[in-house]
Amino acid sequence: MSQTLRPYVLTLAGFDPSGGAGLLADCKTFEQLGVYGLGACTALTVQNDVAFERVVWTTEADLRDQLRVLLTRFLVQWVKIGLTESLVKLPALLRWLRQLQPTLGVVWDPVLRASAGFEFHAGPPPALVAEACTGLALLTPNRPEMLRLWPAAATAEEAATAVSAFCPVLLKGGHAEGPEAVDVLYQQGRAVATFSAPRLPRGEKHGSGCVLSAAITAGLARGLALPEACRAGKAYTARVLASNDTRLGYHSLP
Repeated sequence: MSQTLRPYVLTLAGFDPSGGAGLLADCKTFEQLGVYGLGACTALTVQNDVAFERVVWTTEADLRDQLRVLLTRFLVQWVKIGLTESLVKLPALLRWLRQLQPTLGVVWDPVLRASAGFEFHAGPPPALVAEACTGLALLTPNRPEMLRLWPAAATAEEAATAVSAFCPVLLKGGHAEGPEAVDVLYQQGRAVATFSAPRLPRGEKHGSGCVLSAAITAGLARGLALPEACRAGKAYTARVLASNDTRLGYHSLP
């Protein structure tokens, strides 16, 4: 019996023991959406769905060793980057990854703050944001992250418009008000598409941003165009948000 092999998709993310965010959430999402998830661990975290205590970062050498053995063995066309220790070192890491795989598509979910309140990074300087974002397939910030990445802007929309000169930006609407959670895709200085879902009374989930960016990366790996991958990723994330009333979503329902 012939089988179609799944595309390999790689996530660089932290290990969340609760399974709601990071490596575990990404790989759950990849499995459900028809791609094979590979993972390089950037950090060990001590957390659950409501509390964050501390983080132990993976050394740069160990992270690169993880990536090297994976990329020399598997044909990986798409990478999602989540929690990283050093934003300053991110451009160099991206250059190194592209040396190993020149056609690599990269989605960056800029995890700056844990949902439980732990601060990972202050806002990086604009020149660093421009360098890191140039050549990305997509940047997926929420509204507070967008303003921290580009603080010169008066609003998250203005920040997304500015940064979309370097790469496409999906500005997530979970932190906005209203009955609909609306995400907006910006490309080359303008909004080009919107994606909405009803805002659920008990739909807040730990790691929902990780799920969305992983779902979009999976869609791109399966050949979807960027707007269609964003739309499919939004729909998948909405199903996870609606799966139960706790802060930990289910990726597969009975």
